[in-house]
Amino acid sequence: MQRRRRRVVVVLRKLITCAICVIALVALLSVHIHVFPSSKVSDFSDPYKLPTVTQHTEQSWTQELAPPHLSKAPLPSRKKTGGANEFVVVSFSLGNVMGIDGVLDGASGSSDFGKLWKSPPNRDYVPCAEPSPNYTSPAPSRGFLLVHTNGGLNQMRAGVCIFVLVYADDMVGCKLVPSCGENPLLKVCPQFAYSSSLSNILRWSVEVFSLYMQRDMICDMVAVARIINATLVVPELDKRSFWQDSSNFSDVFDEYHFINALANDVKVIKKLPKEFTTATRAVKHFRSWSGMDYYQDEIARLWEDYQVIRAAKSDSRLANNNLPPDIQKLRCRACYEALRFAPRIEAMGKLLVDRMRSYGRYISLHLRYEKDMLAFSGCTHDLSPVEADELRTIRENTAYWKVKDIDSEEQRSKGYCPLTPKEVGIFLTALGYPSNTPIYIAAGEIYGGDSRMADLQSRYPIIMNKEKLASVEELEPFVNHASQMAALDYIVSVESDVFIPSYSGNMARAVEGHRRFLGHRKTISPDRKALVRLFDKIEKGTMKEGKSLANRTIEIHKRRYVIRTFYESIDIL
Repeated sequence: MQRRRRRVVVVLRKLITCAICVIALVALLSVHIHVFPSSKVSDFSDPYKLPTVTQHTEQSWTQELAPPHLSKAPLPSRKKTGGANEFVVVSFSLGNVMGIDGVLDGASGSSDFGKLWKSPPNRDYVPCAEPSPNYTSPAPSRGFLLVHTNGGLNQMRAGVCIFVLVYADDMVGCKLVPSCGENPLLKVCPQFAYSSSLSNILRWSVEVFSLYMQRDMICDMVAVARIINATLVVPELDKRSFWQDSSNFSDVFDEYHFINALANDVKVIKKLPKEFTTATRAVKHFRSWSGMDYYQDEIARLWEDYQVIRAAKSDSRLANNNLPPDIQKLRCRACYEALRFAPRIEAMGKLLVDRMRSYGRYISLHLRYEKDMLAFSGCTHDLSPVEADELRTIRENTAYWKVKDIDSEEQRSKGYCPLTPKEVGIFLTALGYPSNTPIYIAAGEIYGGDSRMADLQSRYPIIMNKEKLASVEELEPFVNHASQMAALDYIVSVESDVFIPSYSGNMARAVEGHRRFLGHRKTISPDRKALVRLFDKIEKGTMKEGKSLANRTIEIHKRRYVIRTFYESIDIL
C-alpha cells in the first residue's frame, strides 16, 4: 500500500508540474511585448544639466525654430490614427507579427505605434555623476599637465562612465545606467583603434573616429590631473594626422564652460604660463589601462624633478575598474557636463534637430558604410571586383593597418562587417518601422554613392543628412573642419528618437552612452552575426521577408540583450 501511495503522489506531482509549465507557456505566448520604445525629447536650456527630478526625466539640446526655407517642411503622406503626427501602426507579439510592411490589415492605433518609439523603463537607474560627501576641493597644484590628443572626437569623449545592466525581460535598446551605489562604473570601450594616411576623400569618416577618440582621452586626462594634483592645460587637438583639421579646442568645445565646470575638481588653464614655456618637460608615455597606484607612485614622482609633464599618448591611459567611485564620477562629469560643444556648433546642431523634427519622430542611422571602414575591415560582400581591388589597395598602402590579408566572407560571417544600406533597409522593415519613417544619415560619403543607397531609399524615401537639411551658406563655417562636422552628427544622433548604428564603432558607443546618461533613450544595436545568416537565406530564396523574418529578427535581439551584449559591448577586464 505504501508503495502505491508513493507512486500516486509522484505521478500527481509530475502532472501538476506539467500543468503549471503549460499554463506559463500559454501566458507567455499571449503577452504582447513592447519591442521598440524610444524617447520624446524634452526641452532643457542646458544640454548637460542634470534634471532635478530623476523619475525618467530626459535632457535635451534646446530646439530652435526652423528658418524660413524649411519652416514648412514637406511632410510625407501618412495615414493618421488620431494624432497630428501619427504614422501607420505596427503591432508586435511573440506569436504574431502583423503588418511587417508598416501597414496593419484593418486596424491601427496610436498605442501600437508608440511601441516603436517608447522609451525603455529606467527602473530607477539614474546618472551617477555627483561627487560623494567626502569629495574635497582639488589639492594644491604640483605642476602642469600638457595633453596632446591623438585620434578623433569621441575617443576624445567616448562613453567613459557607463555601467550597463541587462534584464532578461527587456527588449531591444533597454541597456540601463545604474544609480549611485557600491558598484564601480564600467567603461564602454572601443574594441580597437586605428589610424591611417588615407586620401582626402576619406577624411570625413575617419575624422568622425578621430573626434570621438579625443573626447575619451580628455576625460581620462582630467581624472589623471586630479590623481596627480596637476594643473591641466586645455588639451591640444590633433592637427598633424592625416585628417589635417586645424580646429583648436575652443573651435570644437566651449572652452570657458569646460574650465568653469571643473573648477571644483581640477584647476584648468588655457595656456602654459610664459615662465614655464622653456622649462624642461617630462615627456611620458603613460602606460595603458593603469590604475591609481601607477599615477600616484610612478607618475607623481616626476614632480620631484619636473614642473611640466607632457602626456605623449593620451588614449586609453586610465584603468576602467578598481578606481575610486569619485574618480569615475569625475570622468562622467568631464564627459557629459564639462565637455560641451562650442556655441556655434550647438546652435547649428539644434537647428538640424529642429528641422528633422519637422518630419516627425526620426531615426538617426550611423551608416558606417564608408571607404575607410570597408578597406580597414576587408568587407567586400556585394561589391564588384573593381571595388574590392580598390579597397584592398588602400589597405595594403596604409602602414598603420597591420592586417593585410583578410577573408571578407569570414569577416562577415563573424559579424565584423558593417551592415550594407540594403541590409539596413531589410532590418528596419523587419523591426516594423513604416516606410514613411524619417531617417537621418550620420555618416560621411557612402561607398558607391546613390546607387548603393538605392534600395534603402526605395524603402524609406525620407532620408536626410546635414547637406540636405542645411544650406551651403549655413554649413560653410564647418565644412572644412571635419571634427566640427562630426560634432553636428553627434548632436542630431543624441537627440534622435531612435539611434541605430550599422557598426559598433567609437561614435556608436559614444552616442549610445550619452543617450543613456540623458534619459535611457532607445539605441538598437543590430546583431550582425545573426542577421547575415538571415540575409543570406533571403538572397538564396530559402526565406522571404515578412512575418517569419520579423519574428526571427525580434527573437534574436531579445536574446542578444540578455546574453551577448554584456560581453561584446563592455570591456570589464
